[in-house]
Amino acid sequence: MYKIFIVEDDKGIAEGIVSCLSSWEMEGVVVSDFRNVLGEIEAVSPHLVIMDITLPFMGGYHWCQEIRKTSKVPIIFISSATDNMNIVMAMNMGADDYIPKPFDSNVLIAKVQALLRRTYDFNQSSFTLEAKGAVLNTNDNTLVYDGQKIELARNEYKILLVLMQNKNKVVSREKLMEALWETDSFVDENTLTVNVGRLRKTLEAVGLKDLIKTKFGVGYILEDEE
Repeated sequence: MYKIFIVEDDKGIAEGIVSCLSSWEMEGVVVSDFRNVLGEIEAVSPHLVIMDITLPFMGGYHWCQEIRKTSKVPIIFISSATDNMNIVMAMNMGADDYIPKPFDSNVLIAKVQALLRRTYDFNQSSFTLEAKGAVLNTNDNTLVYDGQKIELARNEYKILLVLMQNKNKVVSREKLMEALWETDSFVDENTLTVNVGRLRKTLEAVGLKDLIKTKFGVGYILEDEE
């Protein structure tokens, strides 16, 4: 499991990042002492650091410079400062990427994964999601269950990916349609219903009946009880 150290003083944002990382089988560790950011990073030895620019006591630029004196760990800055000067300064200080706030969790995960692959040569590694014994491989869009490997159609994969990322939570039809819009020029309510139906048939064919449940008038949920 890859360990990500989070230097963010907004508790809600920090907890949101931890939750998001957890859904992708990564461990998020939040700084506890803003006076000793460097010391905590050295103790945790993370694979990657996510850091805000504006922090108590010393800012993110300061800590980035301190980290770079002893470590090449990848650093992603997150900040509400979106002007070019801050972005340029962040990169000059030794950051590897910069994400403006507010940011989409999918964008954050994509950038984290890309940096991990580039830094640690994880090209042969698989990023997977799991629910009820079914394992979704995000590298090749396949699902493995009970010894069977299932090739998913593009839209089947997109729908299942979003539901697994949000397992035990109701996902609105609107959110699923937005995910499909990334691959199709237009998706309406009927198209979504058809695609969910096809995915259910694919899952049922390998023994995963009722993995996806309908919440009428709201959306769908993939429940994975502990």
